[in-house]
Amino acid sequence: MKDPKRDISLGFTIIGALFVALLIKLCCFDIMIAEGESMRPTISSGRILFINKLAYGFRFPWSTAYTLRWAYPRIGDIIVFSSPQGTIAVKRCVQIEDGKYIIVLGENSEVSYDSRNYGPISADFVLGRVEGIR
Repeated sequence: MKDPKRDISLGFTIIGALFVALLIKLCCFDIMIAEGESMRPTISSGRILFINKLAYGFRFPWSTAYTLRWAYPRIGDIIVFSSPQGTIAVKRCVQIEDGKYIIVLGENSEVSYDSRNYGPISADFVLGRVEGIR
């Protein structure tokens, strides 16, 4: 005969593990698939990107600014950010203005829609740094 307390305990363990996994995805790390050719040759469409959402600070998923910031993007970082068009974009940080605004460029300038089109972005728009490409 099954022990009902053990079944309930297993259920809570599974729910707890799913909750922790969701928190990690929302606040710490994420996996994305690249779309488009603006970052070729470094990132081609269809490549898997590993994103560190804690690279520059902590932010709640619903927040438009960092709750706690410990760093800013550096020149050369490949960052993920909310573009002025409201989409998620991946570009390389090439310049920092006043410590709060970032110039981002795609590596394939023929097709990239980047700071040459919409100007600098606020550091608060940055969602994370690309840590790995597969």
